[in-house]
Amino acid sequence: MSDGSLDTFPRLMLQHAAVRPSHPAIREKDLGIWQSWNWSQVSEEVRALACGLSELGFRRGDSLAIVGDNRPRLYWAMTAAQCLGGIPVPMYQDAVAQEMEYVLQDAGIRFAVVEDQEQVDKLIECRARARSRTNSV
Repeated sequence: MSDGSLDTFPRLMLQHAAVRPSHPAIREKDLGIWQSWNWSQVSEEVRALACGLSELGFRRGDSLAIVGDNRPRLYWAMTAAQCLGGIPVPMYQDAVAQEMEYVLQDAGIRFAVVEDQEQVDKLIECRARARSRTNSV
């Protein structure tokens, strides 16, 4: 690939997976122990996430809310959205549901990848409030 063709994160990731598949791509300290993923593993994780999102109906131009701590899997979700022509929308995990509502509505979020049940609960609360507003109009 020429330099001009490496103009997106997904293309750059695929290039690294092809050229240096066994080299470390990302590391995370979990319970005091460093965990590492190589470029080949990262590429497979991103592919799996992109396939799952596509199966759920995620399409080019869709926005994907991503809520949680800075974790490798959330970065992979960002790249998966980009692979499908979507727009990753990272959000603060410590925001309360009411603070998330504007971003969710403004970005037209239909899909989300979240770190834990706390984030799921906030999104459910946002959806319930949006539905109650629509029903009262």
